[in-house]
Amino acid sequence: MIQTGGAKTSQLSLIEHFQDLPDPRVNRTKDHDLIGLLVSAVCTLLCAGESFNDLEDFGHAKHAWFKTFLTLRNGIPSHDTFNRLFAALDPNEFLDCFLRWTQSLRLAVAQEIVALDGKALRRVLNADQSVKYVVSAWAESNGLVLGQLKVADKSNEITALPELLRVLELSGCIVTMDAMGCQKKIAQEIMEADADYVLALKGNHETVHEEVKTFLDDAVAETSKPRPVGAKRSPAAANLAVLETVEKDHG
Repeated sequence: MIQTGGAKTSQLSLIEHFQDLPDPRVNRTKDHDLIGLLVSAVCTLLCAGESFNDLEDFGHAKHAWFKTFLTLRNGIPSHDTFNRLFAALDPNEFLDCFLRWTQSLRLAVAQEIVALDGKALRRVLNADQSVKYVVSAWAESNGLVLGQLKVADKSNEITALPELLRVLELSGCIVTMDAMGCQKKIAQEIMEADADYVLALKGNHETVHEEVKTFLDDAVAETSKPRPVGAKRSPAAANLAVLETVEKDHG
């Protein structure tokens, strides 16, 4: 199912995007500037760092470079300092700043493909935990993850998709999703974001699937049979281009 829409972007530095993030620390514990902690942490993650020890090690390795644009009053923070800060930060406020930054990096590409998909985090659980899911938005031409949201417990991807759509700047983009995202509410969210959509439609949506199939079958049949001179085709058949693929995988 496809629907059609326009693009804008504003580019600010990482520091500017994070400067309004509330600092959760009490004054007596502020040995390091919040911006310095956040920027060095994000830079570490972009360079494949994963742990709080990596944040400290990367800071020492790039100390001279960080000093060119950060105020490092007390040198490089320890891994414990990073740990305490990220435990105290409001994750939603941090996500809001981070999303605004990633979207400012996205070049305004006409009809950029933004793929939304959910992934199961199967290897980051304790034995007694249920599987967690994260919904991500991937900008294909930019090669950039625009944002991610963790699916709430006892919920599913359908509830998280509209939330992610609302915080992304999608004007002029084409949003793609698998069959789970083929919902009226999600299509409406995309249209209100001034974007187009390509949604996978499967047989579990019996009524709409049958309507779309009948519409397309009739239009294909009309284009394949001869018509009298001067006779006009229906609007559906007149604008129809057909591409059919058959996949054998997964049944």
